[in-house]
Amino acid sequence: MGTDEQRYREFVGVRRHGYVAELVLDRPKAMNAVSTEMARSIAAACDALAADPSARAVVVTSTHERAFCVGADLKERNSFTDAELVRQRPTARACYTGVLELPMPTVAAVHGFALGGGFELALACDLIVADATAVVGLPEVSVGVIPGGGGTQLLPRRVGAARAAELVFTARRVEAPEAGELGLVDVLVGAGEDRTEALALAGRIAANSPVGLRAAKRAMRLGHGLDLRAGLEVEDAAWRSVAFSGDRAEGVAAFNEKRKPQWPGE
Repeated sequence: MGTDEQRYREFVGVRRHGYVAELVLDRPKAMNAVSTEMARSIAAACDALAADPSARAVVVTSTHERAFCVGADLKERNSFTDAELVRQRPTARACYTGVLELPMPTVAAVHGFALGGGFELALACDLIVADATAVVGLPEVSVGVIPGGGGTQLLPRRVGAARAAELVFTARRVEAPEAGELGLVDVLVGAGEDRTEALALAGRIAANSPVGLRAAKRAMRLGHGLDLRAGLEVEDAAWRSVAFSGDRAEGVAAFNEKRKPQWPGE
């Protein structure tokens, strides 16, 4: 497969790298600020990817050299009436849940600013690769709102309740070295290397069974927060969904024949 880009509405492109799909945030004039149209673009791309069985992993990247995404488009928000803000809310939520609910593993490639809704898009991914220029944070309380793209739920799950409270309540920005120490990001790389490393990581993930990957993600997501016994039941249900799949048969055969598996993906 080539790397031809398919556009989704105005501000998002999807490029294919074999079994890895790259979701490209492309609103450079606004540092990828999430306007209504940007939110619709992200949601549309995620809808298409979720329905694509050939996409085994997704990497979220940015075309702006100094930002991953700076969060909500506050200029647009400033023009809204209260009624318009209420009407826009489902559109905004669909953008963030679109990334969060992608069934395959997802990796964010972060450089520069990933603030507010921008950091929430990264938090919605399974793994975050960040370069040395990354600056992350959830500054919403400093402008009179709260993180509303999943931040108040995803950040405590990632770093614990007290650490998340400190970050949300102070609204502070965190630079790459500290972000790595605190677990706000998972892989730190040199400046400008975030996309390359994220694509390489996604490639290593995509070499594995697509049926297995999706079931493992489902089990981890559904089991999180359950007590151990209930979580193990979730795991058992996920195991049963893959145990008699074509992927399992091929995986076992390939192992025994000492060759690379050719996953049927079903």
